[in-house]
Order: sequence, then structure tokens, then C-alpha cells
Amino acid sequence: MALPTPKPRHVAVVTGASKGIGAEIAKELSRRGHELALVARSTPQLESLAAELDTPAHVITADLSDRAARSSLLGEIEARGLTPQILVNNAGFSTMGPVHKSDPEVEEGLLELDVVALADLCARFLPGMVERGTGAVLNVASTAAFQPLPGQAAYGAAKAFVLSYTRSIAAELQGTGVRATALCPGPVETDFGKTAGFTSKEEKESLPQIMWVPAPEVARAAVAGMEAGKVVVIPGAANKVGAAFSTIAPKKPLAWILAKNHPGLR
Repeated sequence: MALPTPKPRHVAVVTGASKGIGAEIAKELSRRGHELALVARSTPQLESLAAELDTPAHVITADLSDRAARSSLLGEIEARGLTPQILVNNAGFSTMGPVHKSDPEVEEGLLELDVVALADLCARFLPGMVERGTGAVLNVASTAAFQPLPGQAAYGAAKAFVLSYTRSIAAELQGTGVRATALCPGPVETDFGKTAGFTSKEEKESLPQIMWVPAPEVARAAVAGMEAGKVVVIPGAANKVGAAFSTIAPKKPLAWILAKNHPGLR
């Protein structure tokens, strides 16, 4: 089994846990007996989720785009007498529209949270896992990682980083007892699209209905993939096919087609 055995005071740390995929992954891990450390900016939402879970859950309010707050996260967890045995890097967001019309500070913030924070937390949490000889990391990427994504250029590039980074650390961790998995969901019904700037209609029409997978199903696939020791998990048969096609398709015409049909570029 690639997932560590649940133990008292040993926690699965889930970032971006207040809603969406993060909340569903926390629920799935709790159902499997794991204590949780729930991390996000919204204390009320985290407390509400903690009250729903089957196992103890520890609420940690933090803005992971803030480097000082991020650097103290591991210390705060350990100061509570907790041992992090699973790390789920789910926190992130997307922007929408052409780069030449973007807000540079918002684009930088996206890269700080989606890329830098993820790599930072892996670098901080993995040494302890390796020393203990057990642990698991789940980095949330996207099917956007397999293709260019005009209209969400920074987001697509960020998720390509997450996928490549996770594949690399998974190879580095061979023989340590620690595993790394990249979760690459396609479209999911959460507030993610709304935050990025999609209207409900645009989000629904942007990709075929067959590609949409409910958040609880994404979470189940993610945790089952971690348990099976998979390096890459793509929930949904249609998304697996789409990712395979995007991998082999010529990138210039693919990018042109995607740009022509992206709501943010119309």
C-alpha cells in the first residue's frame, strides 16, 4: 500500500481544503481513518468541514501565497504535536483572458500559489517523511498540464510544471517508502471556474459534458490512485483519452484550435 497507515496524531495535510476538490479529498481521507490538518484562508469554512469529518481535524488558517505564513506551516503542525504523513497540495487558482490584457500582480500571485508554494511545501515536508520511511504526496495538477492553454496561459503552464515536478520527485523517492502522485482532473463542478472569471454558461459550454466529473468522484480517484502507488491519476475515461490525444497532437494547430474556442479570448 502506498498510503501510510492511519495513526493517532498523524495527519494528512490538505491545502485549499475549504471547498471543492480539497474538501472532498479531506472527506475521503477521513473516511479511510486519517486525521486531517485542514489549511486554507477561510476559518469558518474549515471549521464547518472539520465538524463533518469522521476523524479529528485540526484547522489551520493560512494564506499560502504569503511566504512567511507558508514557511511556518510545518512548524505550526509539529507544535500541535502532530506528524504530517500525507501532504495534499491542492491550493491554487486560475486567471482567464489574454496575457497582454492581464494584471501582472495577479499573474504573479497565481504562479506563487500554484507553483512556488507547491514546490516549497514539498521541499519542507518530504525530508521528515523520508526520514520516517513512510509518507505520500498528492499534487493537484490538471488535464491542462498536457497541452498549451491560450486564454489561461499561466494556469496551463503552472499545471505542466506540477505534472513534470511530481513525476520527477516520484522517481527520486523510489525505495524511500514515500510516494508522489499528480492528480490531473478535467472540468469539475466547483467554484474554481467562477473564481477564474468564467460565467456558469461559459464554463458548461467550454468542454463536452462527458468530460465533467463530480468533485467526490475526483477525490475517490485521487485517494485510490495514491493507495495504488500511481504517479498520475486522471479521473474519467473521456479525460484520459483527451490527455492522451493532447500529448501526441501537434502543438501549434492544437493551440490555435484551443485559442479559437476559449471563452476568455472571444
